[in-house]
Amino acid sequence: MNHLVGTESGALGEIDEIVGFHIRLAHGAVYRHFTETFGDLGLTQKQVSALWLIDDNPDIAQADIGRRLQMDRATVMAIINRLQKRGFVERGGAQGDRRRLQLHLTDAGRDALLAARNCILEHEAWLKARFTKEETATLVRLLRLIHE
Repeated sequence: MNHLVGTESGALGEIDEIVGFHIRLAHGAVYRHFTETFGDLGLTQKQVSALWLIDDNPDIAQADIGRRLQMDRATVMAIINRLQKRGFVERGGAQGDRRRLQLHLTDAGRDALLAARNCILEHEAWLKARFTKEETATLVRLLRLIHE
């Protein structure tokens, strides 16, 4: 299908009218740039999101991360396991409920998040450079209509 992709008007034919097709292409472009920007950190988008959420919500429960980031329990567990293995996150039982695992960042986790935030600023600047401030706000509003 790559032979169909082009910048010429009409080069795509009928598929050019498919919204999902353009969302997939946009996602691919954003993901590629994210991967290039974050390559040296060795963190995925989901790992960065989890670190950020833990930093913003000290002692957040693992299950709450899944709900807020719209990920299933197994995915969240795998992400947290990787972050813990790298020394970025620690698990601990909640007072009064040892079954509820709370998470917090280690010093290494805070350092990794700081580096990730710098990469995010670079990535966001790349993305937002394509739009005016008003277009960016409209794009975010429209994307929320899809995922919320």
